[in-house]
Amino acid sequence: MKPDLFQAPDYYQLDELLSEEHKMVRDAARSWVKREVSPIIEDFAQRAEFPKQIISGLAEIGAFGPYIPEEYGGAGLDQISYGLIMQEIERGDSGVRSTSSVQSSLVMYPIWKYGSEEQRKKYLPKLASGEFIGCFGLTEPDHGSNPAGMTTNFKDMGDHYLLNGAKLWISNAPFADIAVVWAKNEEGRIYGLVVERGMEGFSTPETHNKWSLRASATGELIFDNVKVPKENLLPNKSGLGAPLGCLDSARYGIAWGAIGAAMDCYDTALRYAKERIQFDKPIGATQLQQKKLAEMITEITKAQLLAWRLGVLRNEGKATSAQISMAKRNNVEMAIKIAREARQILGGMGITGEYSIMRHMMNLESVITYEGTHDIHLLITGMDITGMSAFK
Repeated sequence: MKPDLFQAPDYYQLDELLSEEHKMVRDAARSWVKREVSPIIEDFAQRAEFPKQIISGLAEIGAFGPYIPEEYGGAGLDQISYGLIMQEIERGDSGVRSTSSVQSSLVMYPIWKYGSEEQRKKYLPKLASGEFIGCFGLTEPDHGSNPAGMTTNFKDMGDHYLLNGAKLWISNAPFADIAVVWAKNEEGRIYGLVVERGMEGFSTPETHNKWSLRASATGELIFDNVKVPKENLLPNKSGLGAPLGCLDSARYGIAWGAIGAAMDCYDTALRYAKERIQFDKPIGATQLQQKKLAEMITEITKAQLLAWRLGVLRNEGKATSAQISMAKRNNVEMAIKIAREARQILGGMGITGEYSIMRHMMNLESVITYEGTHDIHLLITGMDITGMSAFK
């Protein structure tokens, strides 16, 4: 088992922009990843299995709802702390960060923001501690980039709702205890409902044969006349804006998380380039390899500044959905390009499980698509700057 020798790049001394609490939170997450994730993640990715034993550790470092108030079991941290935790976890693996992102931004966030006080007290502390794992049901087999077209629906049966439909590509679904599901009522209005494992007619078949996010559990949500108690409907927001508000939080976390994957690929490639001897000198002494490494650190630094500024805006309540889309799109594209360049520096060794690069590269092929595809985020920026929608 290779030791985790990761050293985080900070070319522009960005640590000076962070508070002592920020650095303490980040360093705790970094140490935990080195200790608990790095030694096992290649094996679990090869086996296409999520390492459930790390759930309690994720809770301990505040990875589940870090910005949720302490009265509901969260850590009460700010948005930059949340981003830094996501960065460190994705440095370990995008699939592990996905589990944390879903739990925080797509399950705890809507219950906190849109739920009743009873729902907050019932679910949030158990989600924060990792006793409950949640998932988020929005994407359907025929409706991905166009969630407004969803066909999952519920009917008012007097003393309960009757839920029917299906969701696809759902992280955490195979072992989730609860699902925050978005469905249309009889008038076509979108609402969120909390569906609990064990409700009759609710099943979560696992998705197999993935080449990406192999250490993350992905599945479907099937609703066949599921009786959902009326008190499980999230009462404080409806319409498509409700799930999109959750996605803003998740996309923000991804903008930070992708930096972690990029930093890991860069650090691996830099160390290898210093040690690998060809033609009687380290390959890092050649112009072409230095070009690759110099471009990597430049792009990482730009992404770090983008994420930090977005975090400041989030803390001030000023960040727009379009600004979040820009950061998600830019930083994931940056990370996947760095993974590909880093793989070339390692040559044939870059495709083996002895190094993390190929796993990061495969994972990022999912990250560049989920929570809004690469192209959709481009069009969000285009609509924001022109005032004209290209979606219709």
